[in-house]
Amino acid sequence: MKTNIRRTKAASSLTLAIVALLLGWVSLSGCRNQSAQPAGEAAQDSVETAELPTYFTAIDDYLVAELGSQYAKGEYCVPLHMIFGVDESNPEDILVWGDFWVFNYDQAGDTLKTVSGGSHPGLMHVRQVENAFEVTAFDQVEDGSQFLPTAKRIFADKFDAFSTIHSDDQQREQLRNEVLSDYVKKHHLQVSMYQDYGWPAKSLLK
Repeated sequence: MKTNIRRTKAASSLTLAIVALLLGWVSLSGCRNQSAQPAGEAAQDSVETAELPTYFTAIDDYLVAELGSQYAKGEYCVPLHMIFGVDESNPEDILVWGDFWVFNYDQAGDTLKTVSGGSHPGLMHVRQVENAFEVTAFDQVEDGSQFLPTAKRIFADKFDAFSTIHSDDQQREQLRNEVLSDYVKKHHLQVSMYQDYGWPAKSLLK
């Protein structure tokens, strides 16, 4: 699915709390110029997993290279994902379900201005390669009339959790702010605000 937010007021933003409340799976991350950097924390329930930041790094790389590059380019690329399920039963095909987003920004003074981006919920297929991980495939929820049937097929018993997370704009906005705030601090950017086209600028967390 590609929900393009360039030059529209439908600029969706992002958050973590709802995922933690639902299934205990959370993630937030940032990247610059197609080099993904983990920028947050992860929580998990009783499902045993490999190191989640390693999953996140592989997913960040994929989001930037394969999805972020499909949008109008910006000075910075900041992906975000909300993970709510992992199945490691097959180490050659680790399954990671999530609501994945990517945003491109340009810096104008002390503000990151959204250039483009969108939503790509679906199922990532990951495998371990030596001491790292890589995404081998992505089953993505489709647009338009196929959104609901493909989401139900891909998420199956996780569909209700996905629906709650994906439709909560307020929670997503909070997470987006957290991710950008972490990204700005990690990269030592002189930035204190972010802004979607047609909307007032918002202050980043201190």
